[in-house]
Amino acid sequence: MSLVETNAAPPHFSEWLKQGTSSTHESLDRRIMSLEPFSDRERYALFLRTQLRLHQAVSGWYQHTELQQRLPLLKDRDRLSAVQLDCADFGLSDEALEQDQMAVLTVIPTDPDQAIGWLYTVEGSNLGAAFLLKYAKTHLQLSEAFGARHLAAHKDGRGLHWRQFKAALDALALDEQQQAALQGAQDAFAFARTSSSRPLCKGHKTPLPSLVPTLRNCWFLALRKVA
Repeated sequence: MSLVETNAAPPHFSEWLKQGTSSTHESLDRRIMSLEPFSDRERYALFLRTQLRLHQAVSGWYQHTELQQRLPLLKDRDRLSAVQLDCADFGLSDEALEQDQMAVLTVIPTDPDQAIGWLYTVEGSNLGAAFLLKYAKTHLQLSEAFGARHLAAHKDGRGLHWRQFKAALDALALDEQQQAALQGAQDAFAFARTSSSRPLCKGHKTPLPSLVPTLRNCWFLALRKVA
């Protein structure tokens, strides 16, 4: 190891999480977009179910008193209700919603430090949602008022909203708990990949070549731009 490497300052916690999940994150994005969730409204409804599962798994932690003290304004970031309204717009059946709820029961994090990693994953996804919202509007005629509420930007803007969350993460006094947070983030990405594979694989055909390359890695690239 060189002197420069030896004296290099350790990365901020949020940067460390990004480095530790980059390959998993990229794999998830490629998987989702290869399944063409924006080819029609039927497939988008299946994509909504993957979003519902992810947000159900972590929603309780947005309401957690301890984490609200450690991460200011955390409660206001919860997007589960927006996802649920989007699902209602598409008239998803009670059976489908029950299946999604059951799929979440075995993965809900039980440790606050692991939950921090899950929150990192979910909050980061809102950056790339700008690209997804654009395609939802253009190709599916959806909007922030119908079907795509959970993709909407915060009133303060996506970039600022994410930087505020990153600053709160970096201010946390963590030591050995960092590894638990990293595991939580990796678990969240893994769960998102599993959840996307099951509903979206139904009736999947060859992706439209004009759309997939443009959208592929949009969440991954968005994190790289703003981080």
